[in-house]
This record gives sequence, structure tokens and C-alpha cells, in this order.
Amino acid sequence: MPRGRNKSCHFCANENKKIDYKDLRTLNRYLTDRGKIMPRRVTGNCSKHQKLITKAVKRARSVALLPYVKE
Repeated sequence: MPRGRNKSCHFCANENKKIDYKDLRTLNRYLTDRGKIMPRRVTGNCSKHQKLITKAVKRARSVALLPYVKE
């Protein structure tokens, strides 16, 4: 069975990069075209940073910076 390359966590590689709910450009990278949060196996993030991304996306949605569903 062929295997893809190992994905590394973007935030572990760049120590100076922070996850913030106001940084919409970064958060949009982890959303599908329908507005769903991409899973960890697709993005390649570690579990720590994936949880922080999920929390930031949900916070941005509640403050109405991001839509719940994209049309």
C-alpha cells in the first residue's frame, strides 16, 4: 500500500506563529469550502495545535468573524 509523505505540524515548525481567533487568514486555511473544520489527519497538525485551532474557529464564529456555513 503506497503511503503519502509525513505531514508536520505547521505551528510546531514555526515557533513564532500563534493561533488567534482574530487571524482569519490562518483560520480559513483549516476550513473546507463548506465551512467545516478540517480534521487533523488532513491538515497534519499535532493534537495540541488542532485543539487550539478548533477552539479559535469556534470563538471566531461566536463573535461573528467567521460564518457557520459558507454558501
